[in-house]
Amino acid sequence: MDVALSRNGRRVLRIFFAVLVTFLYAPIAILLVFSFNDSDIPAFPLSGFTTQWYRDFATNPDLKGALLTSALVALMSSAVAVLLGVFSAIALVRRRFFGRPAVSALLLAPLVIPYIVFGVSLLLFFHAVGIPRSLLTVVIGHVVISLPYTILVLVPRLTQIDVNLEEAAQDLGAGPLRTFGWIVLPLILPAVLSAFLIAFTTSFDEYAVASFVVGTRQTFPIYLYSALRFPNRLPEVLAVAVVVMLISLVVVVGAEIGRRVAERRLGATT
Repeated sequence: MDVALSRNGRRVLRIFFAVLVTFLYAPIAILLVFSFNDSDIPAFPLSGFTTQWYRDFATNPDLKGALLTSALVALMSSAVAVLLGVFSAIALVRRRFFGRPAVSALLLAPLVIPYIVFGVSLLLFFHAVGIPRSLLTVVIGHVVISLPYTILVLVPRLTQIDVNLEEAAQDLGAGPLRTFGWIVLPLILPAVLSAFLIAFTTSFDEYAVASFVVGTRQTFPIYLYSALRFPNRLPEVLAVAVVVMLISLVVVVGAEIGRRVAERRLGATT
């Protein structure tokens, strides 16, 4: 008898799952509570209820500028990473060429390289070639670290698509671009959306690489880390962290629902 299917086994699994969920989300719950605490010091017992920190966040131009900068960098880097990821996935899945395992390992190498080492390497490279630190250098760094995630999402989806569909379109006179636009792209669109969201989240939250190559405009994680050195700014940091977390949750849930709906429709049409 499978231990996991027994009554005691199911009970142990439920307890383990409850402990795991508590361990993962208890810090977030405490963060939410302290964001409404009427005190500069996040500590128990609570001093009272207030929304002052959210009002301060809404009127802080530096904080809003850091959020806008991170959103702009994440949007540009994720778009480029998804574009390169689509091309790379097609090459790895649909093409046979010498050294393909080595190319695949090279594309996925940023997953195992520590971000601190990668950030220092980028800083030295940009200094050697004479590229000043700016938002462009941050975008380049985030494209490199986001590209492996897009490839890992897109390659499995491409392997599920029957190559006979593309060959049939080409036999009917469609060129490579038309075949990709009419056949391949609609079928991989849910994976493209998932890859874009993963790349966007990775770039928006990334600190280690950006801290080495950022210019005069701070990104949101860099602003948060710098604000933690000032205790009187900590409640405002907690408030903006809660807002970002809730927005991220809504986006992820909405994207997952949209992905499942799109996959069901595409499965019904194919």
